[in-house]
Amino acid sequence: MTQEVIERVEALLPTLRERAQEAEDLRRIPDETMKALQDTGFFRLLQPKQWGGHAADPVIFYDTVRKIASACGSTGWVAGIIGVHNWHLALFDQQAQEDVWGDDTDVRISSSYAPMGAGQAVEGGYLVRGSWAWSSGSDHATWAVLGGPVIKNGKPVDFGSFLIPRSDYRVDDVWNVVGLRGTGSNTVVVEDVFVPAHRFLSFRAMSEGRSPGLAQNPDTVYKMPWGTIHPTTISAPIVGMGYGAYEAHVEHQGKRVRAAYAGENAKDDPFAKVRVAEASSDIDAAWRQLSGNVADEYALLLAGEEVPFDLRVRARRDQVRATGRVIASIDKLFESSGATALANGTPLQRFWRDAHAGRVHAANDPERAYVMYGTHEFGLPVTDAMV
Repeated sequence: MTQEVIERVEALLPTLRERAQEAEDLRRIPDETMKALQDTGFFRLLQPKQWGGHAADPVIFYDTVRKIASACGSTGWVAGIIGVHNWHLALFDQQAQEDVWGDDTDVRISSSYAPMGAGQAVEGGYLVRGSWAWSSGSDHATWAVLGGPVIKNGKPVDFGSFLIPRSDYRVDDVWNVVGLRGTGSNTVVVEDVFVPAHRFLSFRAMSEGRSPGLAQNPDTVYKMPWGTIHPTTISAPIVGMGYGAYEAHVEHQGKRVRAAYAGENAKDDPFAKVRVAEASSDIDAAWRQLSGNVADEYALLLAGEEVPFDLRVRARRDQVRATGRVIASIDKLFESSGATALANGTPLQRFWRDAHAGRVHAANDPERAYVMYGTHEFGLPVTDAMV
């Protein structure tokens, strides 16, 4: 079944390329695109089997995200983020899953995990208030998972995600940006909304393998570390943008005549060939490390073993390294493409802007991930939760 999903997504890629400018102009993914992605079955890749999903190998999911992003960066970004939320919801209490999927298994969820609000512990649940920015794809979602601390007696006692229906929040249209313009990453505002206890999931419980959803969703993919799943969701589309930029550059250079060099064909320039070789190698290396670490973790879990901390910190190291490698490669290609690549509507400049916009996400902070890795290598305790 997952192979059929992949084939349907691949058949959709030319249409996504054609709609890339439309997504930018709308500042959101076109409704027709979201419907088409839904029809491919993409959003069901990480959805639990009990809700009609595939509980698929995470590498298959990320490879599909990469392909989507190679056609349109914004679409790949939103597809990956909304798609991974079905994995996250699978870890919530069964009642929370029934609240969301009980009547419609195609429901989509957006998110914002940064602690821009909080939940006050009250009888039976939490009173949640806050303003969460950067909720990608929020126009296409009817639920949101919002990160924040639990406050009790004036002090934070836990940290996790609150699951809230669209009727209990509003979306402020504020997404006017230079890159990833089509993601509709607007602000979700919640004002003193009661969230029942079953719609909260502690990150501590997730990291310790105690998520309540595992009782009904025992498939291996749901045992993957959050510190690998979430950051990889941010880097995979950027790697896809790298492949898209590379293809756009090669096509552009194949037709380009360099006026400043007496009408020389750009494809005959030996230095252009060197740049293409270097950039393609680094993009491939980024993907091999990114997907390889996910595959290694998944294989261990399939074998009934735990994912060692060594591998988890390596996955974070290579995840941010993948982003850095790809953006450097896109820069190399962009810098050697000539002035015609600057024109609005051309794919290369769009991929260049989108990749740099994705770089500023907190999950792509290289120094933080590198410090975690170095700290562990020196035998010191790692306190960062995102690993």
